[in-house]
Amino acid sequence: MKTKVLNHSDIEKIIKRMAYQIYENNFGDKHITFVGISSRGYEIAKLLQAELDIISNLKSNLLEIAIDKESPSIESTVIKPAKFEVKGTVVIIDDVLNTGRTLVYAALPFLNYKLSKLQVAVLVDRNHKKFPIAADYTGIQLNTTFQEHVSVEQNKKKQFEVYLQ
Repeated sequence: MKTKVLNHSDIEKIIKRMAYQIYENNFGDKHITFVGISSRGYEIAKLLQAELDIISNLKSNLLEIAIDKESPSIESTVIKPAKFEVKGTVVIIDDVLNTGRTLVYAALPFLNYKLSKLQVAVLVDRNHKKFPIAADYTGIQLNTTFQEHVSVEQNKKKQFEVYLQ
């Protein structure tokens, strides 16, 4: 059975709140790089960047990082576009934080850069961490069992919804 946890209107409010939090915590920076984990994390990153552009003067750029979530490795991690510049703060964004493994692999390529900060934003935090990573910005926290599944889905109108099954 599938239960809707968040509708699109809820998610729009959450994205706006998270954008304000990112702005408040990085007010002194001049630049933010949003790194969205393919595919839904990247879509959420686009929404966060658009909202930050409305509320602030911070310059931002957007990258997409592709990671094999079933069997992540640094060798199979791909960042798009291939040529990119990283300045200031990097915010890595994913839809759901489960164990933290994907986010650890997403952070690894950025350890070679001089960053102001490396931060994490997730729409849903399930609190099942196996790796030492925590979200700096969280839409909602859901305490779930290991048997339950959280999915972030995008409908034909490009609207997001969150389900628990």
